[in-house]
Amino acid sequence: MNSMEAPPARVLVVDDDPTVSEVVAGYLRRAGFAVEEAGDGPAALEAAARTRPDLVVLDLMLPGIDGLEVCRRLRAAGPVPVIMLTARGDEDDRITGLEVGADDYVTKPFSPRELVLRVTSVLRRSRAAGGPGAPVPELLTGGGLALDPATHRATRDGTELALTLREFDLLAHFLRHPGRAHGREELMREVWGWDFGDLSTVTVHVRRLRAKIEEDPGRPLLIRTVWGVGYRFEPAGEVAA
Repeated sequence: MNSMEAPPARVLVVDDDPTVSEVVAGYLRRAGFAVEEAGDGPAALEAAARTRPDLVVLDLMLPGIDGLEVCRRLRAAGPVPVIMLTARGDEDDRITGLEVGADDYVTKPFSPRELVLRVTSVLRRSRAAGGPGAPVPELLTGGGLALDPATHRATRDGTELALTLREFDLLAHFLRHPGRAHGREELMREVWGWDFGDLSTVTVHVRRLRAKIEEDPGRPLLIRTVWGVGYRFEPAGEVAA
């Protein structure tokens, strides 16, 4: 191995079904990732604290501590990206996973190849800023917000914001296009590169982002709803009456 070659990204796979865990881990290893496995909630938290993974693939239904609580604790400890696995088809469960901080979700049964692509996409976005030889991204500001893509930090009136990867990308897109109305399909495509998917994903991320940047998330002034279209970012919203 070349001494200058970057080490493989570390992925923690958490699933209480040994067959699922083995298949997912096998595909990820063949794709070049360093993989660790855990079969329940406590083991997942211990492994995450010990190995500091770059991404966690996390089943929703786990013994000991369920996946939602594991996700909450992971998000409280740091900004590690999380892709949630769920056997449930109910929209409420997917939305709940996103609301506790998951960056993406995949519903069982799923294609292992699709999951590998999702993992690769999320990691690419989380590592995109500040790579060797990359141009220095511009500092984005507006509405009392400042976002630095190079350091992946965002602040509101000088106070740092705890944003997930998806929320960070969404806020960056809004700051780059102030005053412009964005449809949900457009946001899925331009922000996250998805040509298909559940539009409720966009709704959830907008709601979570509002909760972190608005003075009153129930009456948002920065991210306005454009009825029949989607959303518009108004940088002057903070000074509105």
